Amino acid sequence: MLVILVLLAAAAAGTYYYYNQMLEPVDPEATEEYTVVDIPSGSNTEFIAAILYEQGLIHDELVFRIYVHRHNLAQGFIAGQYKLNPAMNIEEITAKIQAGDVYYETIWFTIPEGYRIEEIADRLQDNNLGERNKFLEIAADPPSDLKEEFPFLEDINATDLEYLLEGYLFPDTYEVYTDANLEEIVKMMLRRTDRIINDEYRQRMEDIGLSLHEIMTIASLIEREARVDHERALISGVIYNRLEREQLLQIDATIQYILGESKEFLTYDDLEVDSPYNTYQNEGLPPGPIAAPGEASLKAALYPEDTDYYYYNYKYDDSGEHYFSHTYQEHLVNVRRAEENLD
Repeated sequence: MLVILVLLAAAAAGTYYYYNQMLEPVDPEATEEYTVVDIPSGSNTEFIAAILYEQGLIHDELVFRIYVHRHNLAQGFIAGQYKLNPAMNIEEITAKIQAGDVYYETIWFTIPEGYRIEEIADRLQDNNLGERNKFLEIAADPPSDLKEEFPFLEDINATDLEYLLEGYLFPDTYEVYTDANLEEIVKMMLRRTDRIINDEYRQRMEDIGLSLHEIMTIASLIEREARVDHERALISGVIYNRLEREQLLQIDATIQYILGESKEFLTYDDLEVDSPYNTYQNEGLPPGPIAAPGEASLKAALYPEDTDYYYYNYKYDDSGEHYFSHTYQEHLVNVRRAEENLD
């Protein structure tokens, strides 16, 4: 009897040791080797154990089932996809599935500053985030729920605008679920814009007597014209000076917007294109933004540099800078200087 008792004790000890060993991670070093496991709805403990064993995430199916039964966990498992790795022990695995800490695959995409709506549409389609034409439909006529969440969209005068959202989708890097729809993506980008337009900026608009739409339009002009940050506020000052004098803005970027391409050199025929966006023919601001401005351009639009310049032209000397002029005669001299740099 003593021998039998000793053998039973040894067997119990061995079983207990084995059981605890089987609860440990399959590979404690594999902290970066993740596996996405799908737990279907209605799966029982036996089925879940088989899935985890097949994926190399547990040592023993029976031990998993015993652990679940001992801790009364079977009724708490939540279906879904889970990102697990062999460095997790059974306690960590079951806790994750019980908590419903499901895994959603995401994708990152970047919208550069100065992108037009059509370029944003191309970028989203290239990242398999939605059809280009569907996105353009939303940008032209946003659904009512978007307008309700973002009241500033209701304040936009849509006359002559092809895309109501032009300039309002903030350029930045975003992370979205791969199954996100276009309306969700647009809403996320509008929320970023809404956060950027803080109370200070809104108060500044009120102080200078300009609407958000006018500021966004000026900011977009700055974004497309400026090539170096330290000139943004100065270019903004030139725009304000011309507006105050009721002088044609004559901004090349508005012609490029009409043409749908960034031509380095515009022709006289280009400058005569019939469009409300043609600032060589129409006084004041164009009907709306011509691109998505970044925060630096937005700030420059709100805080223009106090200057007596009325003209500027690109230097063509690889500095990214412009020559600024007080008078048209000075401007002509600077144009010749730029031509010499180009030669």
